[in-house]
Amino acid sequence: MKRIVLASNNAGKLREFSEMLGRRDLELLAQSAFNIPEAEEPHGTFVENALAKARHAARLTGLPALADDSGLCVAALGGEPGVHSARYAGEPKSDRRNNEKLVAALAGQSDRRAHYVAVLVLVRHADDPQPVITEGEWQGEIVDTARGDGGFGYDAHFLLPDLGLTAAQLPAAEKHSRSHRGIALHHLVERLDIALL
Repeated sequence: MKRIVLASNNAGKLREFSEMLGRRDLELLAQSAFNIPEAEEPHGTFVENALAKARHAARLTGLPALADDSGLCVAALGGEPGVHSARYAGEPKSDRRNNEKLVAALAGQSDRRAHYVAVLVLVRHADDPQPVITEGEWQGEIVDTARGDGGFGYDAHFLLPDLGLTAAQLPAAEKHSRSHRGIALHHLVERLDIALL
């Protein structure tokens, strides 16, 4: 069985990635199992932050590592909150405060287009010169009033116009198949056998 460390201490993310990868020959382990602290994310792009996290986990475990960096990009805000999505309203992290700041920033704006982005990076070792990089986007619009109690982050304000539902109103299986992370993981699975040779 091939072991891969997930460059995250988030138990929910470990479960989601394990379910979506659906591989019996892979064991995905959270970096917390190795007492690895979160990596710094000082970069201005999703791909640079994901690569930094993957290299950090691989360096400290000696195992292949998978990392993601994701966030919400809003057209009327020039792509913000972008890589700062988790801490848009500052420290400590708070989904409620982030959403309040987003809704306030869009007050009076007619352009509500937004998209989630997820970039996944798989490194075979810390100095891998050819990491596997996949990306997924999920198009939607921002609504002022939260709808639904599923999901996290900005999901209750992220409307899918074709469905008339927010991401927080979708059943988990449907969200996995449509979401930015689901799309990026699908692309990764397509390349996994070659990547892990």
